[in-house]
Amino acid sequence: MNLNLSTLFFTASLLLHLQCKDKDKMTLQPTDPSGPVQYETPFAAVPNTPDIVMYEINERAFSPTGNFAGILPRLDSIKALGVNVLWLMPIHPIGVTKTVNSPYCVADYQKVNPEYGTLEDLRKLVREAHNRKMAVVLDWVANHTSWDNPWISTPSWYTQDGSGNIIQPANTNWQDVADLNFDNSSMRLEMIKAMKYWVLEANVDGFRCDAADLVPFAFWKQAIDSLNRIPNRSVIMLAEGARKDHFSAGFQMNFGWDFYAKSKDIFKSNQAASGYFATHQSEYNAIPIDAYKLRFTSNHDECAWDNTPIVLFGGKSASISAFVVSSYIGGVPLIYNGQEVGCAVKLPFFSNSPINWSTNPDMYANYKKIMSIRAEHPALRTGTLETYTHPDIVAFKRSASSDEVLVLVNTRSAAKTFSIPVALQNSAWKNASSNTAVNIGTSITLNPYEYQILVK
Repeated sequence: MNLNLSTLFFTASLLLHLQCKDKDKMTLQPTDPSGPVQYETPFAAVPNTPDIVMYEINERAFSPTGNFAGILPRLDSIKALGVNVLWLMPIHPIGVTKTVNSPYCVADYQKVNPEYGTLEDLRKLVREAHNRKMAVVLDWVANHTSWDNPWISTPSWYTQDGSGNIIQPANTNWQDVADLNFDNSSMRLEMIKAMKYWVLEANVDGFRCDAADLVPFAFWKQAIDSLNRIPNRSVIMLAEGARKDHFSAGFQMNFGWDFYAKSKDIFKSNQAASGYFATHQSEYNAIPIDAYKLRFTSNHDECAWDNTPIVLFGGKSASISAFVVSSYIGGVPLIYNGQEVGCAVKLPFFSNSPINWSTNPDMYANYKKIMSIRAEHPALRTGTLETYTHPDIVAFKRSASSDEVLVLVNTRSAAKTFSIPVALQNSAWKNASSNTAVNIGTSITLNPYEYQILVK
């Protein structure tokens, strides 16, 4: 490097470190161009957001071995559910200082937890997923690190109290982690460098970003812009949060927590089934027109701390019917490992608890059929929504061009009758599940927790 180039490089680096500390005025800067080069070929089949079916993997629960290798034998079963994006819970080493053994306590952002395997094992998992046309996103914990992360030796990278002591995240009980200081430009650049590392070194396709509401907008904007500058890449970004500005930062999706809560209220607390529609509309009114909510009836937090879908919604049939509503009404559906076979126990993620995959093959078949219908009908992914009010039955129609799907879901443990709207009376449909003809007259009676998916 000649003197002039060295001077230019020094000046550019100095500017990076002197950029404004005001969180709302952080300038967008590229990361260090020196770093890992692209490993293998970028995945070319990253799905468009409305077409995503996401599957969350808790490595400690997925197999008896609790590692990446233990995931490989079930990739075909996951793919058969219509899944095209795998979400891996945090893959990094876990801190031991003040530990509760949480994977969200990251001890090194650029290493693989040896409990799960090696970088080569991760690469193999990603490669095998790609071979099956499934993208892979990593769970990214940006807000905090373990107390023994190497970054802790640079206290200015962390939030401190008035006495200069590094603190845990404010207003939380997360004593095992130290809060990062996003006013520090050097820390931000190192974080982005680590995110790029996994895209390039392991060929992953994006990130599910933990506790995204606790991290300032300007960092997310800076990070996502940098990730999007990686050549030949379509990067999936999911925010675990509810802020509208996530989408301005570049996220395509965030979490539909309100819809999940309403689903429990309707199935278990007998709230009016039509309440789904107001909650759905409220969530979508709060985000841009091209943004999406992640819709779920379970995830690692809910299954560990609340309960399984079978308990939360009132049994096997009820849990499947709740999934039909959350997957079809509008949004990106999520399946958490084990729910497709009705896993009967809570799944911890601070310790190992292998799923029994041999249970409830009938539920797996139902999930598979539900997702295949969604894949076959663009109306269920991008169609307009027309709703019909009933206290016990969720009833809506989605339409996209000539494709029409009528969805009826009984949310109660007793049979209920739905009066067909005049515009739909005496019309011919096909039951998408059984492929049989259905002529609807003036009413339909649904058995307890029964759902019907009718297509033109």
